[in-house]
Amino acid sequence: MTASRLLHLSLAALLCTASAAPAAFAQASPQNAAKRSAQDPDLQAAIAKSNAYTALANRTLRANESWGRYKSWVDLKRGPTGKERYISYGLYSLYDVKSEIEKAQAATAQPPAQPELDETVKRFIAAYEELAPLITRAYRYYDRKDYTGDGAAEGRELHGKMVPAAEAFLRERAVFDTQLNAFKKGIDAREMAAIEAAEGRSARWQLRNIMVNARGVMDVMPSNDNPIVDLKAFDTALASYAAAIKEMDAFKDKNQSGVPMIESSAGSWLGSLRDFREKLGKSKGDVRKSAASDANRLVSSYNMMVSMSDSAARMIR
Repeated sequence: MTASRLLHLSLAALLCTASAAPAAFAQASPQNAAKRSAQDPDLQAAIAKSNAYTALANRTLRANESWGRYKSWVDLKRGPTGKERYISYGLYSLYDVKSEIEKAQAATAQPPAQPELDETVKRFIAAYEELAPLITRAYRYYDRKDYTGDGAAEGRELHGKMVPAAEAFLRERAVFDTQLNAFKKGIDAREMAAIEAAEGRSARWQLRNIMVNARGVMDVMPSNDNPIVDLKAFDTALASYAAAIKEMDAFKDKNQSGVPMIESSAGSWLGSLRDFREKLGKSKGDVRKSAASDANRLVSSYNMMVSMSDSAARMIR
């Protein structure tokens, strides 16, 4: 499989980060937020809203992945014929997001008011609820190979409904992710300042610093629509992430316990980013010509770091 084909298969989601694969948002630790709520109830409320929206954004990424899998084998203009070489790929099944939707819907009416973002979340949920049942039907249809018995007739019917629903969902997803990212950046800055004021540049601060700067790198990763990386912006984000790793190393030198769970992965990710940057330089930033598989691995590793950072946050007392 060529690098450009691999890129097409994996660019299922178009997040605000425009990454080579769906990239998750890190959540603020509710435990940490609770510790500061008495000092800054506004920050606590903002974190609660952000976490509700983040959980929704992350959990619904499965729809992006499922649609990306479908797009990898079907001709979107023609629809399925039942004779596609990779028709057995079908789609991915979706996760249960009932709880995330309920919490996000409730958060739209909770302070702090974010008029644009709150309305975007409502539209995003509506778009998801339009698309999700169609994907579920299509997943079952292809998983059970029903197309072998009806000449892909139901597949074509579903295709005609899924394409506009998916297009609407992806449009709302892009707006949602952009606005959520901006909202989270403001919260991250406030939270890090609060942690530093209370604890200094503690393990908790180091963890947030690493993940904030890792997300900064994800913000400049390539996508199907934008496969050519802005190398200047990438270098700036990479330098900031490298500085966060140096900060973590200095903390580790003075505190044997260091930053639990994430140290090794965060450091290795920096090395992988530098390898990626070297390849991008040779292709003038065009990921299709040099580093599609690297981009996919970087995003997968980042998503693992997000999960580890959530666990690490719970470990830090």
